[in-house]
Amino acid sequence: MYEKVLHLAENHITVGELLEQKSSTDVDSVNTPHGANGDTSWNPDSEYSQPTGGFSVAFSLSVVQSECQQLLCEILRATPEAATADAAVQTARLANKDPVKEKRDGSEGLSFAFRVTDAAISAQNEGQGWRRNPAVPQEGYGTASIIPDQGIFLAASVYRPVFEFMNKIGLMLPRKYSQLGNDGLLAFVNNFLKEHFLPAIFVDYRKCVQQAISSPAAFRPRVNATSVYSSLVENGRPVLQGLLAVDIIAKEVLGWVQLMPIYAAELVEYVRTFLERTHERCRASYMEAVLEKQSYILLSRSDVESLMCLDPANASLQNSFGQLDNDIPDAGIEVEIELSDLLLDMCPIKQENLIHDDQKLILLASLSDSLEYLADSVERLGESFISPSTISENKSDIHQSHHTRTTSAIPKSLASLANEYRRLATDCVRVLRLEMQLETIYHMQEMTKREYVEDQDAEDPDDFIISLTTQIARRDEEMAPYIAESKRNYVFGGISSVAANASIKALALMKSINLLGVQQICRNSIALEQALAAIPSIDSEAVQQRLDRVRTFYELLNLPFESLLGFIAEQEYIFSAKEYLSILKVNVPGREIPMDAERRISQILSH
Repeated sequence: MYEKVLHLAENHITVGELLEQKSSTDVDSVNTPHGANGDTSWNPDSEYSQPTGGFSVAFSLSVVQSECQQLLCEILRATPEAATADAAVQTARLANKDPVKEKRDGSEGLSFAFRVTDAAISAQNEGQGWRRNPAVPQEGYGTASIIPDQGIFLAASVYRPVFEFMNKIGLMLPRKYSQLGNDGLLAFVNNFLKEHFLPAIFVDYRKCVQQAISSPAAFRPRVNATSVYSSLVENGRPVLQGLLAVDIIAKEVLGWVQLMPIYAAELVEYVRTFLERTHERCRASYMEAVLEKQSYILLSRSDVESLMCLDPANASLQNSFGQLDNDIPDAGIEVEIELSDLLLDMCPIKQENLIHDDQKLILLASLSDSLEYLADSVERLGESFISPSTISENKSDIHQSHHTRTTSAIPKSLASLANEYRRLATDCVRVLRLEMQLETIYHMQEMTKREYVEDQDAEDPDDFIISLTTQIARRDEEMAPYIAESKRNYVFGGISSVAANASIKALALMKSINLLGVQQICRNSIALEQALAAIPSIDSEAVQQRLDRVRTFYELLNLPFESLLGFIAEQEYIFSAKEYLSILKVNVPGREIPMDAERRISQILSH
């Protein structure tokens, strides 16, 4: 349609120039200066336009813009007064004004009102507010037959065609009429967008976001999640419904940036507002799961957070889908031991201080993955926020004054929000890791309550080990669909280091242990190792390395004292001095320890 109007406008501009050239020879010298500077061409009622028969380029353009504006009003289900700025009012005034009041004989056809009669659809539009009298044939453009009743939400779609249309009009206009291209239709659309469209979508989408995140199902993990985790929503990635809806809304709103680049700042500000509100709701859901639990209290401590950041396993939080390095540096082992020592100092651990509701643990896993998904989506939206083609278009636009805003700082706000989402996602999995470590300590502290002086060789591990391994297997199976494998490794990967440290420290609290008791503890560590190795994502080599240390430590109780000294001389750094001395203090039936045993071991360790 705009292409046809452009041809009409081009013809009228050509006719107007020819008429002005012809009339310039017939007017007196007083009128000539006014025609030269183009001032009188603004007013179609000016007496100086009479030599052209009432015709002027300015008037023709005003009629074109008026007709186009009326079409837009039908499309947008609006009235010409919808945009109250002066330019829109002026356009409406020109549309309703007769070009030459004294001429009613047909020469007024220069107004070329190119409407069509829309009689066929008048009956089916009864009751629609924008049809004033649906009982009679209506004059208009017949938009209701082809355009859904979306009204104001079509404003984003019409901006670019209107802008390009007025841009081409501006290129066709003679220089003295160049100002005409900056007013009228484009000003109407700009004002309509600013005063009506943007506020309306903000209210509408704010309601949509509020409904999406306040629904009872918004933060409920999907019951029918796939048994195997997928990184793609299309393949069943169980992103929480509330966050998935917010992601769709954000994409819709930011999708209009390409259509209306001059309102990019407003649109991104809307999205930022929506995402901030969503983040608050996510944090509230997180707090409901962890409030007053020991894992959350620990995570809020700066020393624990610092150690968890130094832990080599922390790398899996930055590389959710990549391969992890199985090599464990010495510094990493020291951090693990320091952190497990800190956790063991909290013994005894009570069950009421743990998250014993598995559904809350599943929620934390699903929330963490969903937050990561939304953070990735927000970052991609920020990166694609301004395309190179849009920037080049803005530089070449003849109406450059309408596109002088820059949006270089806007993606930073989106990146900042993405970081907030990732930080909360990280807190979720760190709580899960701490929870599994504390759960391990809760079961392992039973070691200090019993004597490992056995009278027969048992075939099964201790009951607390069976309970722990059963719980590990169940929770891993329940979390598997909701979290990436590398993060499952992070959640369950801290169990072996805490269990090993707890087993070794338990010896210092034992009074007696015999050879069958040593075998029972070794059996316990083997059962735990098998349970952890059954987790597909777990680093089985690292688990074996840590639990082998337990078996090596307790098997030293079977060595004669002189053999123990030889082992310490060769492997003095495997265990600490305190751990070596605890081997001497426990009573092992049948083992002889000399009086100067501690001095001789201390001499070896001091070299």
